[in-house]
Amino acid sequence: MRCPFCTFDDSKVIDSREAEDGIRRRRECLSCGRRFTTFERVQTAHLMVVKKDGRREEFSREKMRTGIQRSCAKLPVSASDVDGIVDDIEATLLSRGMAEVPYTEVGDLVMDSLRELNYAAYVRFASHYKDFVSQEELQAEVARAQAAPRRMPRRAGANQPPLLPPTPLDAPPTQIEGRRARRAGRR
Repeated sequence: MRCPFCTFDDSKVIDSREAEDGIRRRRECLSCGRRFTTFERVQTAHLMVVKKDGRREEFSREKMRTGIQRSCAKLPVSASDVDGIVDDIEATLLSRGMAEVPYTEVGDLVMDSLRELNYAAYVRFASHYKDFVSQEELQAEVARAQAAPRRMPRRAGANQPPLLPPTPLDAPPTQIEGRRARRAGRR
C-alpha cells in the first residue's frame, strides 16, 4: 500500500478490524513512519444500470450519494441517513442477483427512501428525476405519493410539518380568521 504522505510503496499493517461493510486496517509507512488508515470492501459483481437512452453504465454509489445529498441540501438530514439510504439501495439491487437494472428501478428506490426520510427532499428529487414540465404534474406526483402506502419505516422527520401549507380555500374559516388576527397583531 502506497503511503499518502511520502508515496513510499511499502507499509506494514498494525491493526485490522471489521468495519460495517468491510475491513479497516491501520498501517504504518516503512519509510517515514507515519500512520494511516485504509478500508477494504469486497468487490461484488459489477452491476450495470440501463439508462433512458439504452446506454449501460456501471452502478456508482458516489453518483447516487451526490444526487441524494443535493436533494437533502439545507434540510435536517444527516450524512449517516444519506449513507444508510445508499447502503440499503445498493444491498437491495445486489440481492436481486441481476447483472443489469433499469434506471427507473434505482430512481424509484431512491424516491421511496427519500419519501420516508424527508418529504421535501423527496419532492426535490422527484422534480428532477421525473423532469416535471408543469405545476400540475408536480401536484399530481405529490398527490400520488401521499396516497401511496409507506413501504419502509420512517428514519427521521416523523413529525415534520406538511410540505405545503393549506390554502385559504382549503382551511376552515376559523383558521383564516385566526391568521388574519395574528397578522394584524404583527403590524
